[in-house]
Amino acid sequence: MTESAPGARAFGRAIRTRDAATRAARATGEAPSAHEGILRRQSARESAARTYARALPIVPVRARGLTIEGADGCRYLDCLSGAGTLALGHNHPVVLEAIRKVLDSGAPLHILDLATPVKDAFTTELFRTLPPGFAEHARVQFCGPAGTDAVEAALKLVRAATGRTGMFAFAGAYHGMTAGALEASGGAPDVRVARLPYPQDYRCPFGIGGERGAELAARWTESLLDDTKSGVPKPAGMILEPVQGEGGVIPARDDWMRRIREITSARSIPLIADEIQTGVGRTGTFWAVEHSGITPDVMVLSKAIGGSLPLAVVVYRDDLDVWEPGAHAGTFRGNQLAMAAGAATLAYVRENRLADRAALLGARMLNQLRALAAEFPCIGDVRGRGLMIGVEFVDPEEPTTPGTAGSFADPCLADPRPADPCPADPCPAAPELAAAVQRECLRRGLIVELGGRHSSVVRLLPPLTITDEQVDAVLERLADAVTTVAAAQPPPATGR
Repeated sequence: MTESAPGARAFGRAIRTRDAATRAARATGEAPSAHEGILRRQSARESAARTYARALPIVPVRARGLTIEGADGCRYLDCLSGAGTLALGHNHPVVLEAIRKVLDSGAPLHILDLATPVKDAFTTELFRTLPPGFAEHARVQFCGPAGTDAVEAALKLVRAATGRTGMFAFAGAYHGMTAGALEASGGAPDVRVARLPYPQDYRCPFGIGGERGAELAARWTESLLDDTKSGVPKPAGMILEPVQGEGGVIPARDDWMRRIREITSARSIPLIADEIQTGVGRTGTFWAVEHSGITPDVMVLSKAIGGSLPLAVVVYRDDLDVWEPGAHAGTFRGNQLAMAAGAATLAYVRENRLADRAALLGARMLNQLRALAAEFPCIGDVRGRGLMIGVEFVDPEEPTTPGTAGSFADPCLADPRPADPCPADPCPAAPELAAAVQRECLRRGLIVELGGRHSSVVRLLPPLTITDEQVDAVLERLADAVTTVAAAQPPPATGR
């Protein structure tokens, strides 16, 4: 399936040539300006909280696979994919057929939580994909339509099951925008949620990367739980992302995931895996927890499981199912079109082994992006798993503050064993550079997202159906954008 390099370059040139005329006409005022009126009305009418629309001033009118066509006639390669929702890209034939089948059947579209053939088919396919040993003793709760609704349900579930109220979550986490989900996310302090360090190699909180850094993070967790004077009571549960997405595309190490599973199991603390963005093949396995081989007690799922339509569920061990009837509900938990589209998506990813393909393509993209990073000091780190990739931009000319890489470091935790150190002092994050790269990507017809602690990480979330040729086109456009932004930076100051 891999295309030759010359073929890939020709593909990229063809797309740019095709779109260049439209862009030139728009620049001279000859192109239709209906899209500009739509954008003006959006700015005037919609909330100041709008986000993607600010960085991506386009008006999509048609889409298929990786490609979006705007109202201005320009075409874009979409590596945002609805923030990871579009596992099969835009308007995949199997998804459209599943939706049409329900529409043509006369089946009810809104049915609360009543049983239907469509719902039964979705649940059957979902359970078929779950990690080994989980489905045999699992229950599913259909929630409101968004991932944050699933998080809220999961927090309520473990609190009801354990009789405890506190939660453990991780620095840099993102679990949604409703009150309970925000409490568990990295930016909203709350007395009921204790924050734990999430190990990473580039900006390691302990100043030590690799296996040793992960072990220190696990030991920190054990200390909080077992120290009777820690001030942190035993929690109702722990919630984590196998790869922190909004936090900057930070994959958890498999050994750390296994240690966390051991720690929580030994203390009867339900472990909640937030697979809202990592699930359905995104990271190179169907569910990201499969990389480490662990089985969580609870999984929260949304985004790709609805096949591009709103759907969210919680899957959990049946012994946690202590809810009374009506203890958790939601008007739109019976979305039949989403269940049909979701079942078709889950089956297509499973039958066509798209998770395996995501692993192969992701490794290839990471290798090429790391080669690009070697050319440009403004790229501090390239990381990811499968087709969930992050490129962190830094200011290599700004002085660093010694010791910032190890803000949690403690000399008492020193260990004579060799470790993989973080960079001595990583360069400061450069959100303005990342934003400039995003703008240059858009000018070249490539849609990317920003994330990370300081919005300094360019994120790539292409659909799992991306072709080898399209991968080359994406990388070429991104490289062009980085080259342009780097060239526009002022020369380094002398005497530093």
